[in-house]
Amino acid sequence: MIARIYRPARTAMQSGKGKAKHWVLKYEAEGRKGTDPLMGYTATSDTLSQVSMRFETREDAVDYAERNDIAYRVQEPKEARRSAVSYSDNFKYDRKVPWTH
Repeated sequence: MIARIYRPARTAMQSGKGKAKHWVLKYEAEGRKGTDPLMGYTATSDTLSQVSMRFETREDAVDYAERNDIAYRVQEPKEARRSAVSYSDNFKYDRKVPWTH
């Protein structure tokens, strides 16, 4: 079973990066998920896919995986690109799109 080590992106419901600072080691699902015939819930016999561990750094997660002989792959995070925006640009006289209320 292969584990994935990654740093999660922030959710759309938050503006801060509070939960995106840590690295996560999570096992990938090995089998197909089925449907429970009685209740209709999604079911699987793979319990390792429910395991998720948080680490402070990428190196800590990799060390843990190597110490416990866990096959892993590291997914590098994509950094957010922010463009420089100035408040005074809203009131330029040569704007491309006219400002309206």
